[in-house]
Parts: sequence; structure tokens; C-alpha cells
Amino acid sequence: MALTFKSGIYINGQWVQPSSKAVLDVHNPATGELIASIPAAGREEARAAVVAANNAFKSWSGLNANERAAYLRKANAIFIERAQEIGEIMTLEQGKPIAEAVGEVLWGADYLLWYAEEIRRSNGTIVPSDSLNQRFYLRRRARGVVACITPWNFPNAMLLRKIAPAVAAGNTIVAKPAEETPLSAVKIFEVFHDAGFPAGVLNLVCGEPAPIGDVLLESPEVRQISFTGSTEVGRMLSERGGAQLKKVTVELGGVAPFIVFPDADLDVAINNLMWGKFANQGQSCVAPNRVLIHKDIFDKFTALAKKRVEDLKLGHGIKGGFEVGPMISEEAVIRVNAQLEDAKKKGAKVVAGGQIPSGIDPKRWCAPTIIVDAPKDALVTCHETFGPLVAFEPFTSEAQMIESVNASESGLGAYLFTKDLAIAHRVSEALEYGMVVINGSSFGYVQTPFGGTKGSGDGREGGQDGLLEYQELQYINMNF
Repeated sequence: MALTFKSGIYINGQWVQPSSKAVLDVHNPATGELIASIPAAGREEARAAVVAANNAFKSWSGLNANERAAYLRKANAIFIERAQEIGEIMTLEQGKPIAEAVGEVLWGADYLLWYAEEIRRSNGTIVPSDSLNQRFYLRRRARGVVACITPWNFPNAMLLRKIAPAVAAGNTIVAKPAEETPLSAVKIFEVFHDAGFPAGVLNLVCGEPAPIGDVLLESPEVRQISFTGSTEVGRMLSERGGAQLKKVTVELGGVAPFIVFPDADLDVAINNLMWGKFANQGQSCVAPNRVLIHKDIFDKFTALAKKRVEDLKLGHGIKGGFEVGPMISEEAVIRVNAQLEDAKKKGAKVVAGGQIPSGIDPKRWCAPTIIVDAPKDALVTCHETFGPLVAFEPFTSEAQMIESVNASESGLGAYLFTKDLAIAHRVSEALEYGMVVINGSSFGYVQTPFGGTKGSGDGREGGQDGLLEYQELQYINMNF
């Protein structure tokens, strides 16, 4: 049975019906079933959202930090109350197991609470002058209207990771979520509405990306664009937004290396590989693509990982009891399978997985798969997979291994497993990646900055640095 939602458009504190009568059809990736058809925005609604956000900016940014923080704390409490309900909607439209979905809702809610506190510590600076009759003040203030464009793989947390610091700083928002997962965004904005945010502070435009994106790029009132998604779209937004001198922050993809030294605790490494690679069906920008294992432990590590991968259960995420849900679309399945076939044609061998179990739809699921002997020019070793396929390769020389992983055009996240502090420091500092986790598999803590180098984007989200992204610096020269 299809679910009913008022709209996919929330402007100036009201749910709005589009003038064009356009709709977004949302399907369950596990079954193909239609979940909902929601009214969708076009150019007219996108422009109205920008105007509403711009009109609300002066009054919202004029509130003090404690006043703005109160709204964030209220929203945080409502998210916690509704975590199960919102998580179920997410699983239905995105496919991840229900436990992961509920966990994501709580993770997203944490950003609201953390920035409600952090904005109270947003300090300025006094710079010494050469004159006793002069002071230099540096203060941070809101930028204005911020357009937040988010992906489908973490439809709750990625949106809240942008909105929380932006509105805490005093900005107003026009949000454009992925067209595959608009229902999660609608549930988020229902929470914001019930938390009592003033009209115009938060605006939502679900719809096809091209017409909405054009309006956001063309509107002079939009001072900043914050985007998470593909490298191709990120480059386009950077070029077009930069041409209009908008601030553009982009968090893009990566080809994450997972490096295991011979002294590592193999159980710890494999446990973290199972989560880091196969959570969310491997559809994460920091999911390991290449697992580089020292040759002295390669066979042992591979055998242990093979057993764990073969024990993973595939199923419909809403039912629970499964670790691997469906891919977001049939096109995603085709893309991952193409990487597997490319590697096999170039000499790679499958050591675990590679076949969908009986009773599972091969058009909607990818089997968790480990391959070995993939050459350096295989797609899986040099392009983001965004699925449950991973390549194992041995290494002997630390220096050559570092050179190999640094040759990637991307530089988002890397994983390192060792008990040797000297190795941990030396290798992590040599890696050309924005984030390195040692003996773990999680980067997305609310209090830490998330982001990459090279082709993986520009800017940071989360932590104090994530707040600074949504503030501009003003210098005041006081003479008396």
C-alpha cells in the first residue's frame, strides 16, 4: 500500500502544492513497489523557497545564539521520539537494514544537539594594534541563504549534518534532497515544523535536480552551496557557483584503502572491514575499495574474511535479521557487476561471494564479494565502487604501498591497522587523505571534521570546522 505525504515542498512554514502538478514517484528498492507519489518542486517553487529564505534571514540571524539553539534542541528531542518511525520510512525508500536506518536518525539528531551547544562557543578575536587608540576585532557572522544538496545513501544524516551548523550560525536554508529518497527529507521537515522554527528559515524543494539546481545557482540571494554527491556534479557546481562568487563546499567520492600490517589484530581488522565495507550495502563514499594486506598475513587474513563474508545474510531490510539489503536501483547493481566482470576479465579471481543466494532478486541485490589479483588498471582498484565488492592485494614494501594508494585521484578516507605506534604515525601522516582512522572504521563523529583532499572535495562537515564553513569573517578596525 502506498504511503501518503502532504507534499515534497515546504516553503515559508507551509506545505505547498506545485503549480505544475509534478510528482516524484518513490519505489521500494527491495521490491520495486511504489511507496509514495509526492508533489514535486520545479523552478517556480525553487525560486519561492529562495525568496522565503532570504526574507527570513535578517530576523533569524538577529536572534542570539541561545535563542537559535533552543530550536535545535527541540528538534533533537522530537527526532529521538520518532527515530523508529523515520527509520522505517528510510528503509522502505533506501533499502538499508532497519537497525542501520534508526541508528542514522539518531546520528543525524546528534548534529542538532552538538551545534546547539557549539554555537554558544563561537568566539571572535582581538588582534593587537600598534596604537593604544586602535583595536582590530574579528567576528564571525552568518553568510545568508545556504542551498543544501544531499545524496540518497544517508538521506537523514547528510542533510542534518549541513542544516544543523548552518542554521545554528544564523543562516537560512533551501534543501534539495536526492530524488531517490525524498521521503526522509519530508519527515525531517515535519520535525522542524513541529519544533516551531520560524517561517522561511528552513525550506524544502524535492524534485528533479536540473531545474532546481539552475535556480539555486542563478539566484543572487543564495550565498553558499553545500553539496554531497558525485564528483561530476560537484565539479559542475564548483564551476558554475564559483563563476558567481558563491561559496561552494563539496564532499565527493573516494577510493578508500584499507591497510593491514602484519602486527595488526586480525579480528579487529576483519570486524571493522565487515562494517566499513558492507554496511549500507557498501554504498558509502568511505567504504573500503582496496584492502592492502602485508604478504606475511595475506593468506590468513583472506581466509578469515572469506568465512565472514560468506556468513553475511541478504534480505529485505525492514524485516530485520539481515546485514545486507538491496542496492538503491537496478542501475547500481549493473554498475557494481560491471566492475566485477571487468576485474575478472583482467585476471582477478573471486574468493568469496560473487553469487546471489536463491530467493534473492539478482536485479536488486549484489552479493558481498572479495576478489584477489585485480590489476592496477581494474575499475575496482581505481574507481569508487559504491557497492559490496572489494579487492584484496598483498604488499611487501611500505613505501611502495604508500606510493600506490597516494596515486589515486581521490583522497577522502583511509584505514590503517597496526599495533605499532611508529607505523601508525609514519604511515597516517604520509597518506594523502583527508581522514585516516587507525584500528577502526568510523569517521562520522559529530565533533570531528569530515572531508577529503584532491578529487574528493573541498571543505569540511562536522565539528568546529563544520561550523566555520557556514560563517564569514568580518574585520572591524576601531579607532578612538
